[in-house]
Amino acid sequence: MIKVNVREFGTFELEEGATYESLARKIQTPEKPLIVAVRCGNVLRELTEVIEKSCDVKMVDLETSDGEKIYQRSLSFIMIRAAIESFKGIKVKIEHSLSKGLYCEFEYKRKLTHEDYEVIKSRMQEIISQNEPFVKKKTAIETARNTFEAYKMQSKVDLLKYRESDYINLYQCGELQNYFYGYMVPSTGYIQNFDMVKYDNGMILMHPTKYSPFMAPAFVESPKIADIFSESERWGEIMEMAYVSNLNALIEKEEHPELIQIAEALHEKKIAYIADQISKTGKRVILIAGPSSSGKTTFANRLRIQLKVNGLHPITISTDNYFVDREKTPRDEQGELDFESIDAVDVAQFNKDLMMLLDGEMVDLPVFNFHVGKREVRNKPFSIKEDQPIIIEGIHGLNEQLTSKIFKRDKFKIYVSALTQLNIDEHNRIPTTQTRLLRRIVRDNQFRGHSAKKTIGMWSSVRRGEERNIFPYQEEADAMFNTALPYELAVLKKHAEPLLEEILPSDAEYGEAVLLLKFLSYFKSIDDDTLVPYVSILKEFIGGSCFDV
Repeated sequence: MIKVNVREFGTFELEEGATYESLARKIQTPEKPLIVAVRCGNVLRELTEVIEKSCDVKMVDLETSDGEKIYQRSLSFIMIRAAIESFKGIKVKIEHSLSKGLYCEFEYKRKLTHEDYEVIKSRMQEIISQNEPFVKKKTAIETARNTFEAYKMQSKVDLLKYRESDYINLYQCGELQNYFYGYMVPSTGYIQNFDMVKYDNGMILMHPTKYSPFMAPAFVESPKIADIFSESERWGEIMEMAYVSNLNALIEKEEHPELIQIAEALHEKKIAYIADQISKTGKRVILIAGPSSSGKTTFANRLRIQLKVNGLHPITISTDNYFVDREKTPRDEQGELDFESIDAVDVAQFNKDLMMLLDGEMVDLPVFNFHVGKREVRNKPFSIKEDQPIIIEGIHGLNEQLTSKIFKRDKFKIYVSALTQLNIDEHNRIPTTQTRLLRRIVRDNQFRGHSAKKTIGMWSSVRRGEERNIFPYQEEADAMFNTALPYELAVLKKHAEPLLEEILPSDAEYGEAVLLLKFLSYFKSIDDDTLVPYVSILKEFIGGSCFDV
């Protein structure tokens, strides 16, 4: 017998040769979110794995990020199989996340109709009802290449050129064999909740999330985010850059310096366009918000320069200087100080000072002393003129509550995020959160002396704050800017890998470090940081920016 201690559930005795799935069945109830994997020794394990020895494990369910990804990945496999079986010769492309789901497009001899999507959905339901297994197979690279060529999955064929191992793990379900970056559920019967929504030139595959673990959330259209993804696709076409293999090929041929120049020029052109919009409207309060490590600070500096080109003289105000005194800071569900809550900001004083500035009055802006946890007076009062718009960067910039006393006609809101346009292949997207986490790991080590272990440990808390304070307001923006650069992961690779390798198997963050290292292994490295312009968003994270960030 094998004894397994399950955190929060106690100790269980299992027969030799038992799998983690048999353990999960002892715990799973309809009232609990679906268990799709386990963590054993800080490493993620598939439910189909045999339990080799007594150990401590933690259940991974749909209330976790890992659980959501496993469910999403398995659902995607079923959708791809259903589409291929329903329409001979169809090609499926999983593009990016959108409206709490996955936006997918299809290449076929004609445009798919609502009825066609219903055919795919019906076939998916049949596959799910049959509870067919996902079978993992260790496959030689040459065999995998032949498989992908037969399915006309060219991006997967191209990516195999850069794989260092002689083997790759493929999953098979029915006749379809495919590669996915990450684990699967044991069988199709695990996937009970999903929906498909026809949208633009494709459809959105809706599924349960960690914030809605029992059912797929209702579809809420996000037209502005959809537009910025469409813009990213156009940029990708300009640079002929859709997949990691495209980037690797350029680096291999040493043609990446021009890619860097084009990517940065596209950024500068868009920033200039936003500056022109602001100048034409005459709005005087410019609010910039976005999630962690999206490059808000560098964007704000580059926007300030472009506004000066237009004859304006902007000033910058930080909401950080309006934090309430430390003893008045609200606490989160764990009892920790919640600096990301809008209640951590003295909104009343912030609005009062803004109104006075806009009216041409003298104002003495405060400065927050983080060492003592109190606001202090600068004793440097000043006023502004009509040609001096106010740039405000902070996580609450899109929340109307932050500037509730300022007329909407005076405000221009900008949402900034790193919405990755590059994908691993046609079925494996690069989550925007993964790019931002790697940015933050490198930046926190470079400028704050934090280890990768510490940054990863804080990430779930950061993500909770984003879901509560930023993402609900993103469609309120007047303009959006995508700070992602198609070449950046090849630059971040050499900075991040040594930091991730410092994390030990005994550390709780080890599993995430392993996944990030595997992810970075897909990329060839760009070793020369001097190719990255001093004004680049990327310099905010790797160092060497011409701005004081």
